[in-house]
Amino acid sequence: MKLYPVYFVIAAVTVFSPGPGVVMTLTNSLHYGLKGAFGGILGISFGALIIAAVSATSLGVVLASSTLAFTILKCIGAAYLAYLGFRLWRAPTFQFKEQTASKSGFRRNFFKGMTLQFTNPKAIFFFLSVLPQFIDCELNFAVQFSLMGMTYSLLIIVIHGLYALGAQHTRPWLTSETGGDAINRLGGAIFMVFGVLLAVSSR
Repeated sequence: MKLYPVYFVIAAVTVFSPGPGVVMTLTNSLHYGLKGAFGGILGISFGALIIAAVSATSLGVVLASSTLAFTILKCIGAAYLAYLGFRLWRAPTFQFKEQTASKSGFRRNFFKGMTLQFTNPKAIFFFLSVLPQFIDCELNFAVQFSLMGMTYSLLIIVIHGLYALGAQHTRPWLTSETGGDAINRLGGAIFMVFGVLLAVSSR
């Protein structure tokens, strides 16, 4: 688990980068308050755990039995990170659009968040092609995958919680051209750097 700190940073940047989950969290925070937003955040986090569990059932066999499969996954993961970085760097300014306020319960927001995560390609590709690069084949696969899956899930709670907490105070900056561009450029650069590092790394 020597590369766990690197994994932690990549996972944190992935969670922090703008996407459907961030937009949902900002929307819920502004219209339903922190309590309403927390339901959606937990749903997104739980959805990530389910995706991780499904990914682990097949990846364990692949990684243990084939060096070629590992190399292919590494190349896919590196290319995916580079693609995310390039797309985020060139993306239009991140914008949050107002939505009509309405009442929404904790349970409803939870299931909305979980359903959203099931259709989020960022999370799916992360667990299928990026996370496996940090698995040490000499250590217990289930323990490592569980730790990294839980880490990703907890990062969602913490980072989205910060988004929700600061939504009312930072919304003018986050939705401005300066703020949106800053998020896109920073996230894009980090993704591309880690994509290159992953491509040249050894098992």
